[in-house]
Amino acid sequence: MSVAKVIELNASSKKSLEDAVQTGLKKASTSVKGIKGAWVKEIKVVTDEDGNITEWRADMKVSFLVQ
Repeated sequence: MSVAKVIELNASSKKSLEDAVQTGLKKASTSVKGIKGAWVKEIKVVTDEDGNITEWRADMKVSFLVQ
């Protein structure tokens, strides 16, 4: 029988949403082992005065197996 735990984290990127998610997962994997998946809960963007996106932000839940 497996037991999973879920944590929430926020990550950002100046490139893209996908890069923000990947950056968050890579950072989490340095201290959390056995990551099995992630759910992106919320997406936010930061813009300049002209409406151009300057930063992507992702709030996500990450699940991993408990050892």
